[in-house]
Amino acid sequence: MLTRDEVFGVLQTVPDPEVPVISVVELGVVRDVEITGRHITVTMTPTYSGCPAMREMEADVKAALLSRGADSVEVRMVLTPAWTTDWIGPDAREKLRRYGIAPPGKADTGGFVTLTRARPAVPCPFCGSAETRLQSEFGSTACKAIHTCSACGSPFDEFKAH
Repeated sequence: MLTRDEVFGVLQTVPDPEVPVISVVELGVVRDVEITGRHITVTMTPTYSGCPAMREMEADVKAALLSRGADSVEVRMVLTPAWTTDWIGPDAREKLRRYGIAPPGKADTGGFVTLTRARPAVPCPFCGSAETRLQSEFGSTACKAIHTCSACGSPFDEFKAH
């Protein structure tokens, strides 16, 4: 029978399918773990309600825990509270930066959002320059935007804060 710490240790080895340099735990989508005998229930919150990677995450979580001795695994998806990029820890943010993805800034979760508000500069994950330019709000996945660094010329993804 796996302990709670062992379950979280196993989940630390399950990569995010869209950003494989961080685990589902580091991404902050694993909310809770319940163990009843050899049955494990993992509660997860999707990064957004239509995230196509959640089914793959669910399958990967089940496979990882079953391969480590669980008899049965249930993955429960909950939508509240809504996931926020603030749940990504500092170590995972550094892993994103080293992988070439600008980590998200602090999520703006309070009050009204002004549609004309200028976005703050996103530092280049390669050279650190703030002289970057947004190329597209829509990147390789819905949670990323595409930027270009004016200093080093590198294109890079930004993990959008929300």
